[in-house]
Amino acid sequence: MSYQRLLQPRSIAVYGGTAASELIRQCDRMGYKGEIWPVHPRKADVRGHKTYPSSDKLPGVPDAAYVAVNRHTTIGIVKDLAVLGAGGVVSYATGFTEAGDEGAALQAELLEASGEMPLIGPNCYGLLNYVDGAMLWPDQQGGRRVRNGVAIITMSSNIGFNLTMQRRGLQVAYMVSLGNRLKFDIHDAIRVFANQERVSAIGLYLEAVDKPALFEEAVAVARALGKPVVALKTGRSELSKKMVVSHTSSLAGSDELIDALFERTGVARVNSLEELVEALKVLHVFGPLKGGRLGVMSTSGGDLSLISDSMTGSSLNMPPLTDAGVKSIQPTVHERVVVANPLDYQMFDWNNEERLTKTFSAFLAQDFDVALSLLDYPRADKCDPSDWGGTQHAFMNAAKQTGAAAAILATFTDTLPESLAEQLLEDGVVPLAGIDAGLAGIQAAVDVGAALKRPMSRALLSGFEPGPNSSIQVKDEAESKYLLASYGVPIPESRVVTNAEEAVAAAQVLAYPVVLKALGVAHKTDVGGVALNLLNADEVVDAVASMNHLSNRFLIEKMVEGVVAELIVGVARDEQFGPHLIVGSGGIFVELLKDSRSLLFPVTREQVIEALEGLKCAPLFNGFRGKAPCDLAAAADVVLAIGAFVEDHLSTIAEVDINPLMLLAEGQGVVAGDALICMYVNNDNGFETEARRR
Repeated sequence: MSYQRLLQPRSIAVYGGTAASELIRQCDRMGYKGEIWPVHPRKADVRGHKTYPSSDKLPGVPDAAYVAVNRHTTIGIVKDLAVLGAGGVVSYATGFTEAGDEGAALQAELLEASGEMPLIGPNCYGLLNYVDGAMLWPDQQGGRRVRNGVAIITMSSNIGFNLTMQRRGLQVAYMVSLGNRLKFDIHDAIRVFANQERVSAIGLYLEAVDKPALFEEAVAVARALGKPVVALKTGRSELSKKMVVSHTSSLAGSDELIDALFERTGVARVNSLEELVEALKVLHVFGPLKGGRLGVMSTSGGDLSLISDSMTGSSLNMPPLTDAGVKSIQPTVHERVVVANPLDYQMFDWNNEERLTKTFSAFLAQDFDVALSLLDYPRADKCDPSDWGGTQHAFMNAAKQTGAAAAILATFTDTLPESLAEQLLEDGVVPLAGIDAGLAGIQAAVDVGAALKRPMSRALLSGFEPGPNSSIQVKDEAESKYLLASYGVPIPESRVVTNAEEAVAAAQVLAYPVVLKALGVAHKTDVGGVALNLLNADEVVDAVASMNHLSNRFLIEKMVEGVVAELIVGVARDEQFGPHLIVGSGGIFVELLKDSRSLLFPVTREQVIEALEGLKCAPLFNGFRGKAPCDLAAAADVVLAIGAFVEDHLSTIAEVDINPLMLLAEGQGVVAGDALICMYVNNDNGFETEARRR
């Protein structure tokens, strides 16, 4: 299904009253050169454009149609347009799936009525095309015509409206609000805009990613076409998640899994609309950055301190100048200026364009990924900003002479006039508004650049839905361990026994010390179902006696000694993402530290190692306070083995938990100290198992 006619229409049919009239006004205001055909049963014209009483009376087949009438009438009009062969429709009406069962039924009718015709919405503002001036939009908007720019895809029409009002200079080529995403979803929009030559980057405002595999495929297309993607995803807080469900009738999904998806696909994540706009400006001009080495200049040490503080926790840095770099800059600065990065060049040459151009050129010629000039402009209504021109022009001249990636950074939005921001962008210099947002924008471009260096991941696992009449069966520790051992997970040597006599005999074979555990008991540590470091037969007999009330089956194992660190390695299931991997600090620290990372299947060894090294407990792996380094490679082997197990049991796996996975000294491997597997089983009678109720 092609959206090209709808995206770049040569003719637009418009249905409705006030909203339709505003759309026509906006198209006229933006200089749209195509045909506009208002459809109205009573009016002779709308804003000077001749009207037509119905779809079958139109002078031709429209490339695009905007339908701004009630939901019932919308369905009939859409059906007529589909029969005509229209290029596509934007459906503005509300009252579909977001309105309950009745609305869902109407939305199904709308889908059927649209046939093979493209459709955006319903329940959305629509599409803005700033390249051609086609405003398929029922309200005011604050954008301007551009030759090229970014595409913004939003799941909120109001957020889209607000983004058109930004005064930060961002060049927007297209914006679309998706509404109920009946036929045009986030992945469709990414593909469509990635294929537009005049789109430089893609920005997303997301409330849900309910089709992760399709999202991954679409971003891969954008990546192949050189269109970087940056996203603002809501749903970090519990309140936000609840509001998302109410607003879009879809699940927000686990935020950790969204992070994992973005990292996997190379989508940079930002935390605010301001950061989204700044990131898009950086990507529009520079594209993905190779690194975060910043060269920073200002006339104020205070500004430079703010910059330095804002870099904390990021991968951005200000590398020191080389001796050669210092010598190249010194001839054109005052003798009291300390030549360094950051460079406080003070006010000695303020507005001396020629001298500053030489200083800035020498500085920008150094090995930076981005060169920043801190520059705040006075308010024009009360001050004279003309004295700032020399410094500004000197920096722009230096950027042209050196070809460096250059940006002017204002402390906050109020001190960067919109007209100047637009001029800087036209000249290839990025105008950044606000220190925190500006640096976040640069970081986003660095994140995309880092992702491009990594090989593409295998496609996300799909087809993981269990059967409709399935219930969960919990395997006991022995069953779980033996199953995992068949995939190469190391477990202690063990025996399953039913009484004290068998336990003593098993202990003698295993050799003391041993561990005894009651099988089939939930949270066995909490209820006395585990006895550690048993040294003789009497202790084994006593341990069995103490657990007889809990179970009639026991696991007796060889005690594992020499443990350097403990991990939890698990698999959980998410409605949208299916089975996913969790690695974190294990043993007693699981709840205490809340130190974990989530990964999506399939995983690679590199992804596993990176996740493990990113944990808070990672210092333990390399030897801590005299302990030996851990066998991290063996831990990665276990994670990959679990990945293979998941792939082989994709539709039946509910949960896997190894806690702790005991890491021994390097060269000695790892051992699964405890394990639990929950699997879906066929349950045609619909009754839940005892294990699930427990």
